[in-house]
Amino acid sequence: MAPYLSLAVWVPIVAGLVALAIGRDREPAPVRWVALVGAVAGFLVTIPLYTHFDATTSAMQFVELAEWIPRFGIHYHLGVDGISVLFILLNSFITVLVVWAGWEVITTRVAQYMGAFLIQSGLINGVFCALDGILFYFFFEAMLIPMYLIIGVWGGPNRMYAAIKFFLYTLVGSLLTLVALIYLYSVSDSFEILDWYQVPLALKTQVLLFVAFFLAFAVKVPMWPVHTWLPDAHVEAPTGGSVVLAAITLKVGAYGFVRFVLPILPDASRYLAGFVITLSLIAVIYIGFVALVQDDMKKLIAYSSISHMGFVTLGFFLFSQLGVEGGLAQMISHGFVSAALFLCVGVMYDRLHSRLISDYGGVVNTMPKFAAFMMLFAMANSGLPATSGFVGEFLVVLASIKVNFWLGFLAATIMILGAAYTLWMYKRVIFGAVANSGVASMPDLNRREFWLLALVALAILAMGVWPKPFIDVMHVSVADLLAHVAKTKL
Repeated sequence: MAPYLSLAVWVPIVAGLVALAIGRDREPAPVRWVALVGAVAGFLVTIPLYTHFDATTSAMQFVELAEWIPRFGIHYHLGVDGISVLFILLNSFITVLVVWAGWEVITTRVAQYMGAFLIQSGLINGVFCALDGILFYFFFEAMLIPMYLIIGVWGGPNRMYAAIKFFLYTLVGSLLTLVALIYLYSVSDSFEILDWYQVPLALKTQVLLFVAFFLAFAVKVPMWPVHTWLPDAHVEAPTGGSVVLAAITLKVGAYGFVRFVLPILPDASRYLAGFVITLSLIAVIYIGFVALVQDDMKKLIAYSSISHMGFVTLGFFLFSQLGVEGGLAQMISHGFVSAALFLCVGVMYDRLHSRLISDYGGVVNTMPKFAAFMMLFAMANSGLPATSGFVGEFLVVLASIKVNFWLGFLAATIMILGAAYTLWMYKRVIFGAVANSGVASMPDLNRREFWLLALVALAILAMGVWPKPFIDVMHVSVADLLAHVAKTKL
């Protein structure tokens, strides 16, 4: 069988390096085509991961194993199960959108811009398929560098502040993770993640390791109260940076919980579940109210992301099939919906160069096609049935109610708050009379923008109308994970 996982990692990285090698700002067209071909090729090589995936087993598939640093038993070990495979496809799909979205918009340092996104795409795919602890950590840290550059070079007026804050938060949060990985090696004599699942650890040790992993993954999600880097990063990042941050980077943190925390530290996970659920509910409710008062569209969508990702961690720590599958489905859906919303803000920003809600109004009068697309995305963000946004939220709410009615009641407030801040923003931006001369001269979607938004709209509707292909892939792996977590290691 072809090394599909290595291709998923290295095809976009090589394409990014080629774009950097041939790039000249005087002749950006060849670079754009190299980047687009590289992104599309990176997506195409991931499709067999889905079409050839065996959903009847929880075992790792498409496994690749080679020695990397033999002295310490560190391997280049790749593999995916039903929990991770969909995120590689999501990341590769979003990369195509990001490269295409920057086609005409980015005019300075085009090669570096495209190269950064392609290299980051390969590194993120590495995070989702690494089965060696050090290999995971390498990809996990390396993916920070392209995003730091994307925010710091192509961002807004306060881009350096946002980039440094993003980098420091995520780097400092993950330093203890390296300590945890080395400790697990010391007690197992292996860096293999799957070997760590079988290591018996005392509850006190598990709690300490839980804290180490939690700091890294909670910052990445981000969970309240370590979320403050995200709104700043979103506001200052270019459109493509915001899309990747929301659609993919946040998922890496949540993925860490199901790949490391739950299976390696099951006793600590159950012991501290109430703590995580409390933080998740604060994110869902409090951050939802914070989103209501935002006057910047990007900040509003950024806070919306924090609220929706709180729903993901809530689902994981309910320890039920519905909850974990709902959390994973919410991650996929949020990838589509948040990407769509940030692309919409980017379309308007390219025309008026403002993100403030108060600078708009009456956009439907000049951009009816755009208004129709944004309506769909706003409804999906609100959890409307038949859109992808409904699937994960419904499953997690259902799982919450099975645990405790009031827990489910509090979780369900996301649907009310999500509709409130999203539709209120939509109403103020899209409807009403055109009061701004800038809005009056805004042209509707061009062909590139139309098909870009149409692709995301199709993905949102496909998952909303027929979620079975997404849920079936993860079902057996989730069941195996929960069976493992249910076994005490004490």
